[in-house]
Amino acid sequence: MMKIKFHLFLSFITYFYLFEPLLAKQFNYFDIHYMPKSIEKDYYIWRFLSQPETTPLQARTIIKEAKHLNKKLRTAYKKKTGTMPSEIYLTEETTPENIWRRRSKANSYFKKGLSLLRNNHPKMAASYFDAARKLYLKRYEVDKTLFWLYLSTKNDIYLKHLRTSYHPNIYTLIAADSINGKYPKTITQQFRKKRSFGFDVKNPIAWAKIKQKMNHISLSKMDDLADKYASQESIGIYTYLKAKASKHTKSYFPMPYRDIMKHMSPQKQALIYAIARQESRFVPAAISRSFALGMMQFMPFLVKHIAKEKGYKMDLDDIFNPYRAIEFAKYHLDYLEKYLYHPLFIAYAYNAGIGFTKRYLKNPKHFRTGAYEPYMSIEMMENAQAREYGKKVLTNYVIYLNKLGVVTRMSSLIKTLATPEKTDCFRK
Repeated sequence: MMKIKFHLFLSFITYFYLFEPLLAKQFNYFDIHYMPKSIEKDYYIWRFLSQPETTPLQARTIIKEAKHLNKKLRTAYKKKTGTMPSEIYLTEETTPENIWRRRSKANSYFKKGLSLLRNNHPKMAASYFDAARKLYLKRYEVDKTLFWLYLSTKNDIYLKHLRTSYHPNIYTLIAADSINGKYPKTITQQFRKKRSFGFDVKNPIAWAKIKQKMNHISLSKMDDLADKYASQESIGIYTYLKAKASKHTKSYFPMPYRDIMKHMSPQKQALIYAIARQESRFVPAAISRSFALGMMQFMPFLVKHIAKEKGYKMDLDDIFNPYRAIEFAKYHLDYLEKYLYHPLFIAYAYNAGIGFTKRYLKNPKHFRTGAYEPYMSIEMMENAQAREYGKKVLTNYVIYLNKLGVVTRMSSLIKTLATPEKTDCFRK
């Protein structure tokens, strides 16, 4: 989900916010009403509210069918009716309170450990990292604490534990690099079958129905459901369901759409694959709560901007075509790569904006030489979404680059982060 620094697009503001795409689809009330309650339906409610033809009465009726009220929905509803929408009709999926409290406490311990380490108290820091390790439930977060236990104690036992993890992440890859060992196993499948019969991979509502079904079946039946989408076109949905069925103990790294990718450099291919896997798991019709759209999760304003730059007359829904999404992603990445040369920093900019990334890099406290660097700069970023996103995209990048035949180790990429001329143009 990408935010671009405001002044870079000042001249386009009128276009973005006053006009819909030139070939915008039109929706009537019943088009929306019969959609299943979902984030995908919320997106179409927003489209419906934004139409001049929609009446205030229709707006007040359809808003009751929303699953989640984000800023775009609130703004469109207020513009149409003059009032803010009520949340009385919403049904939110919530994490059990005991799990939420446990994770919150673990995060607090982990953050305290980092603070102690920065102040040169490694033994005390290690005790907090260990306390966090005992509370975390997700394998990725456990691996994170094991890595920092190693940094604070220099005890190789923690690296050995990391090397037994099934989860590919920045920590397990660095642990494998310590002995030039193999990375955790990943699965990349190819299918001869081109399409899944009767399924439109570009239809967000079709994807919403799969998610609804997924939430009401057992793991064994989810495996069977996945097999219905075992085709080149819907491999993202197939691998999404397969990973879910394995409780994420199996890591799928599909490589679809080779026909449009093969003319690009391996580095660009790996970057697009890395971002697509993190953004949507290669689901072409994915929609986020904030209405980031498609496989590459473009915000609507950026879809409009790139379409205008390319001279395309298109509807927002056209970005659900994975080939169009890849085309737009390459265009945007070409822009980011004028200023950023390292996949981690490009990932930060793709997620949180190039302005945010520039400010973070220009801060003299970040990504310079020093104890526990560059790991401390990676871990201490206050923007939690960008922080975790960057680590995961970097991991994906290394794995995909190796799959594309370019032998690459995580540690070699980490080492360059404190060398500005190799990573960005902002610190020169």
